[in-house]
Amino acid sequence: MSSELMAALEALAAEKNIDEIYLLERLEQSLAKSYENILKLDWDARVTINRETGNIYVYEMVPVGEPDEETGEYAEFEERDVTPRDVSRIAAQNAKSVILSIVRDAGRQAIFTEYSDRKGELVTGTVLQSTPDFTIIKIRDGVEAELPHFDVKRHPGERNEKPTNEHYRHNQRLKSLIIEVRDPNILESSTRNETTRPSIVVSRTHPDLIRRLFEIEVPEIYDGIVEIKSIAREAGARSKVAVSSRESNLDPVGACVGPKGSRVRMVVEELRNERVDVIQYDESPGAFVANALSPAKVTNVIVDERTHYATVIVPDDQLSLAIGKEGQNARLAARLTGWHIDIKSSSLMSELPTVVTTLFDEEEPSDESEDGRCEYVSPDGIRCRNHALPHSHFCRLHENTILGETTDEIEDIPDLAQAARAVEAAIASEDPFEALSAGESDQEVVHEVRESVDLAQDTLATDDDEFLEDEFKEATDAIEKGAAAKADAGAKKTSRAKKTGTTKATGRGKA
Repeated sequence: MSSELMAALEALAAEKNIDEIYLLERLEQSLAKSYENILKLDWDARVTINRETGNIYVYEMVPVGEPDEETGEYAEFEERDVTPRDVSRIAAQNAKSVILSIVRDAGRQAIFTEYSDRKGELVTGTVLQSTPDFTIIKIRDGVEAELPHFDVKRHPGERNEKPTNEHYRHNQRLKSLIIEVRDPNILESSTRNETTRPSIVVSRTHPDLIRRLFEIEVPEIYDGIVEIKSIAREAGARSKVAVSSRESNLDPVGACVGPKGSRVRMVVEELRNERVDVIQYDESPGAFVANALSPAKVTNVIVDERTHYATVIVPDDQLSLAIGKEGQNARLAARLTGWHIDIKSSSLMSELPTVVTTLFDEEEPSDESEDGRCEYVSPDGIRCRNHALPHSHFCRLHENTILGETTDEIEDIPDLAQAARAVEAAIASEDPFEALSAGESDQEVVHEVRESVDLAQDTLATDDDEFLEDEFKEATDAIEKGAAAKADAGAKKTSRAKKTGTTKATGRGKA
């Protein structure tokens, strides 16, 4: 060994970015063990390397005095020079392997020290090598990263951080996210061939990759004015990003999209045309769930805080769009919001046995029924057949009735006989339209009340209360009398009109 050794060590230290003093200390420790075995020394050996000439000196540490009574160890040692005249071929080979091992370990330690605190950061590199199991990316000189894309079924302990739609070429530039930096000091390795693989592990599928890309393209996100609340991603296919603004006059979605979509387009291009949906975050769970299902239009959202379930009602023509291809849109919305989402069409909800209260309306709530029918649904699942009153969701009979009542709460049903008597009195009066709604004929009212009575009879068919049966019979009789009285009054009025007119009366009024 001579000064050539020192020159080689200095070159290696500069190339691998390793501390030269650390490299020499590790080499001295390794050579001490090698010479101890080669020279077959009785005591431990110590090796020193002259920093200028590169000469190697070997000393045997001979103990002096008596050992400690408790530990049996010696406190003082005497160095005896046992440096051999010639370095054997075995020692030279051992020194070569030791140097390579030291360089590799020192490089991994330096990389770990530099990048251990940079997990979650975005790095840019070029592709050096691509294999079926991983891709090596060069971050800078002497620093490489691994992008694993193992078959997790064949290798359960490995990762797959590569989107399915991406294929890499040599020298291609890539942006990736640091997700792990392996510690070289851990003896028990959980990854196969870890000592020969790069220490830095990067990902192209992690949701935070989108967060870092938006921070680069959107200054408002970097400055903290616009905040990314949550991200749901299926790498290579589609992602959803929920954003909110700390300033009321700033549109967070518009800030992320940019003029003519320029900002979000840069993110999409970096993700190899992965679709990215930017939605408005809302503190209200119902509104947030509805926004998360965009571009589908949502009619109502009913949330259950106790079970963390959200039932979403959409128009029939929006059902497939809300669910998405193979359930992708609904699945991403559930991940984004953290709610279990159940999507139902409007036609299906109308057939449900109970009426539910709308907790969220995308449009302003209407004070009229959508189809003009009474929205009351009996406990048996039968919807009322009456027309709804103007500016109301219910008919006259169910206007003040509690929605969703059961047969056990029959005391809350209005007095149907009293309603029938009111109709009879209105028909028998001189002005039959006095007590009726505007634009609605007396016969329509009679028909509505009769249908309501029939419906109530069907609903309470299992009830044994004789009083209710008498009430329904009395109501039916009153309706029949009212209808007959109206028919007779109409006939008399028609007869008087014909007698005073220019046309001769035919005398068919009493029929």
